[in-house]
Amino acid sequence: MLFLKQRGRGTVDCNVIHELRKGLVVKLEEVLPPPISLPDRRLEHLVETAVSAQIDNCIYHSSDMESLYEDHHCDRDQFPTETIQTLTNHMNEVWFVQFSNYGQYLASSSSDCTAIIWNVQEDNKVSLKHILRSHQNPVSFVAWSPNDTMLLTCGNIEVLKLWDVETGTCKHTFGNDGFIVNSCAWFPDSKRIVCGSSVPKNGIYMWDCDGNEIKAWKGVRMPKVLDIAVTADGERLISILSDKEIRILNVATNAERVISENHSITSLSTSRDSKFLIVNLNSQEIHVWDISGNGSEPFQYRGHKQQKYVIRSCFGGFNSLFIASGSEDSKVYIWNRRYSSPIEVLSGHLNTVNCVGWNPRKPQMLASASDDQTIRIWGPSSMFH
Repeated sequence: MLFLKQRGRGTVDCNVIHELRKGLVVKLEEVLPPPISLPDRRLEHLVETAVSAQIDNCIYHSSDMESLYEDHHCDRDQFPTETIQTLTNHMNEVWFVQFSNYGQYLASSSSDCTAIIWNVQEDNKVSLKHILRSHQNPVSFVAWSPNDTMLLTCGNIEVLKLWDVETGTCKHTFGNDGFIVNSCAWFPDSKRIVCGSSVPKNGIYMWDCDGNEIKAWKGVRMPKVLDIAVTADGERLISILSDKEIRILNVATNAERVISENHSITSLSTSRDSKFLIVNLNSQEIHVWDISGNGSEPFQYRGHKQQKYVIRSCFGGFNSLFIASGSEDSKVYIWNRRYSSPIEVLSGHLNTVNCVGWNPRKPQMLASASDDQTIRIWGPSSMFH
């Protein structure tokens, strides 16, 4: 311990002096106005503001800031802009593609009446795991269980099937001639699913994995259900009704909020943090709405082409800071969520791109499904260097 000599009076503890000074500063800050002394936690706030500003200005943001000693910048060559693999196992148009929640698998569905489960390897190569054959009609979309052990496949104007991911066997078939399923989603416990019907009055059913009905929303006033989603926290059930309405239902309280769009909605998706939903419109716009109701207007994104077909988009990339969408001009469009115009337009497909999916655990990996019968896996150009 360091001691200071006083004139003929022994020693003084420096720690005592430090504490006295510290106490004096605290008392002065209580009586002096802000221009003279810094408010509590002001420096911390300034640093956080500076960090946020740098991230906001980083168009291709794909990694954490490593240091405050230099400006933050992510290069485009770390962003998925190049085709790293083309998958050609489907025999007809590919309508849907989605990575599993833990990023180890990819699922696709096609008008060839099959769905395929793919392995995502450590070296980012994608390989065939199972071809799922049981549907009599084209398979319009798929949905992963939150624990990634099961996959739902939805036949076009047909039934819903539940598959075991490891074995590739069908565990259950939901729906029949009287109840045609056209959309589905999982609750976070991986034990309950909800299914919507495009037939008016049939409404929405909640089932367990054995097909036992838990709850139903149906009746004379129930319109057709075009798409459905459950937020990752399981608190809200979101459905697209009668082309232009978004219904947000609080599952616990049954409180409803309805958002009306001016143009037909073709698809619905939610963010992994349960805060936002995204819809594609046939007016060639993508709208992002705050699920909680903060803000009366959506964020709007433009640039892609969509007038005739069902085109799907998704959130993704590092911290879900980006939006990707298919397009009728055979391209994939990517937006930074802070900008309404795309930052990247990816070429390679030869026909309409119906759907895109971003790997939640590998933010540099993107998949796209096209009418050209292929799936493209996109990665950063730095992989080729």
